[in-house]
Amino acid sequence: MLGACVIFKQLFSRDVRVRSQVGFEPERRGSHPYLGVDFRTLHSRAESAGSIPARRIRRLFSFQRHLLSSRLLRGAPHLNPLHILDEDYCGQAKCMLEKVGSWNFDIFLFDRLTNGNSLVFLTFHLLSQYGLIELFQLDMVKVRRFLVLVQEDYHNQNPYHNAVHAADVTQAMHCYLREPKLAQSLTSFDILLGLLAAATHDLDHPGVNQPFLIKTNHYLAALYRNTSVLENHHWRSAVGLLRETELFSHLPAEDSLSIERQLGSLILATDISRQNEYLSRFRTHLDENDLNLGNASHRHFVLQMALKCADICNPCRPWELSKQWSEKVTEEFFHQGDIEKKLKLEISPLCDSEANTIASVQIGFMTYVVEPLFAEWARFSDTRLSQTMLGHLGLNKASWSTMEPEASGSSEDGESDPARSSEEPSSRALTQGSPES
Repeated sequence: MLGACVIFKQLFSRDVRVRSQVGFEPERRGSHPYLGVDFRTLHSRAESAGSIPARRIRRLFSFQRHLLSSRLLRGAPHLNPLHILDEDYCGQAKCMLEKVGSWNFDIFLFDRLTNGNSLVFLTFHLLSQYGLIELFQLDMVKVRRFLVLVQEDYHNQNPYHNAVHAADVTQAMHCYLREPKLAQSLTSFDILLGLLAAATHDLDHPGVNQPFLIKTNHYLAALYRNTSVLENHHWRSAVGLLRETELFSHLPAEDSLSIERQLGSLILATDISRQNEYLSRFRTHLDENDLNLGNASHRHFVLQMALKCADICNPCRPWELSKQWSEKVTEEFFHQGDIEKKLKLEISPLCDSEANTIASVQIGFMTYVVEPLFAEWARFSDTRLSQTMLGHLGLNKASWSTMEPEASGSSEDGESDPARSSEEPSSRALTQGSPES
């Protein structure tokens, strides 16, 4: 566990600034093949010869149902948009959506009940629930097509960075948007941006991290000058889909561009290497008590912090959900490490399955990344939800500590103290770890 803690201490002891550009051309879907490694098969498992065509046919039929029901609704605007769900949802899934604001929402179950379409159905439901489709006069066909394309552009072969993760982040974002401080201050435009950013924040994620792209001389690393490579790609990919589907084509051009820019600002904030930058700014605002949610720029900053929380909230979920996410993200890390070994590359931090365990990775992540962020969020929004999240975080960290061999070792008096064991390696890492150059 000590090794993982040292790595996290090094990774989050400095800030990495991002040079973002306002003017850009959105990336075209599929126009830039990945170089060196076929990322779409990196995490794939062996499948039968007939399974892939069957899956494609099922998706095609699903999309055709979306279009058919959307066309019917276009001629009947007085109908409740949720009627569109009757043909696609089973009773259990519709019941789950009635509790979509619950922190115990099981996105894995919901994804199974919707036949792998959790991102499409959940996001569409939230857009309807907030009245955004009607308020912004969005075309039902375009909304459906946009959401289906977004879901399809996630790599579901990835154990972690896939459409289910995007759906989970979107559901968490909804929970935060309902918190009193935000619910009383956010505009409909803010809510629209928050939901779209959550749904697209990891769009077309290759299942490997930025250092891998840099050391394999990937074209994306060169394009974005080795800074926020993945986040820039997610943003540009999202803008590409917005323009391809013409979702906001009925709005004035300057409004569409404003949506694209602010969407980028939110997605770029999820760059984990900028954690200290955002956390320090958030802490300063809270210390000085100068956050004014009547100010548009302050509301946007709070949205950035909410998206950052939603993106890494897995350790704050109930254990039965949190544990699944922990196993999936570590599996993705270790897959990358295996590929790096095969390519005779230096193994990225936390990706070496021989030097790390799921427990050590999670304890380090909770200690250096999750706890500081959610402690400040609780200062900003001191609600039952915030206390629930911190409670789950503490229990989950203790559970992982009992699974870590080093943490479960006996103390000098022969008694095991998991909580103490999980803290001592972290304190040693503070003195032994040094920032990377």
